[in-house]
Amino acid sequence: MEKELKTYKSLFGLLGKHIAYSFSRGYFSNKFKALQLDDHFYTNFDIPSIDDFPTVLHENPNIKGINVTIPYKEAVIPHLDKLHRKAKKIGAVNTIKVLEDGSLKGYNTDCYGFKKSLKPHLKKHHNKALILGTGGASKAIAFVFEELNIDYKYVSRKPKNDKSISYQDLSEKIMKSHAVIVNCTPLGTFPKIEDCPDIPYKYVSKDFLFFDLIYNPSETTFLKLGRLQGAQIVNGYKMLEFQAEKAWKIWNS
Repeated sequence: MEKELKTYKSLFGLLGKHIAYSFSRGYFSNKFKALQLDDHFYTNFDIPSIDDFPTVLHENPNIKGINVTIPYKEAVIPHLDKLHRKAKKIGAVNTIKVLEDGSLKGYNTDCYGFKKSLKPHLKKHHNKALILGTGGASKAIAFVFEELNIDYKYVSRKPKNDKSISYQDLSEKIMKSHAVIVNCTPLGTFPKIEDCPDIPYKYVSKDFLFFDLIYNPSETTFLKLGRLQGAQIVNGYKMLEFQAEKAWKIWNS
């Protein structure tokens, strides 16, 4: 496979772990086909440890751009030469551009994709949010909420500061005062589609907006339980499309 990859003028790929399900590979492969870019190729760089990242770069000198997913959005940063200001502020990277001198610059397009896909669904009373999970993606979500003046709290198993609470702390009062709930955990991703975050869904109503960063399945158990309580639901597919197009723009700028 290595020899095949080296035959392409412009190589792109997704860096992650256990990413056979990847949206990105299919999306960009179709894009290259539609644009008749026969010298472009997109693949998965599925590595067991971020320590293997330099080897990926060394073995593929034709890499022009990389998307980054779970669990390397934060861990990849020490391997980069430069950070875009938003990526620096967020503390997570999901897009890497290989510059002309061979140096690596990290960007965050999660924030762009989330903001573009969230805004059409927001109502006036959506002024407080809960972010389920504390990984790299959740930091981009928090960044967007700050831009939109939406107060938020992280929900995690082990709260670290006054901006985060535990799942056990989700009382009726907290739930009803935070009408936007975003799932940034991998719970519910194919093939473990029955899994979902452990929140008290009984307090959810039609005033709620449930957003799941997961796109496969299109309706996770988290979204289904929200919908059954009357909540408006949105999955992560549009967000992925928006951020993919933003990455493509960055790679070609």
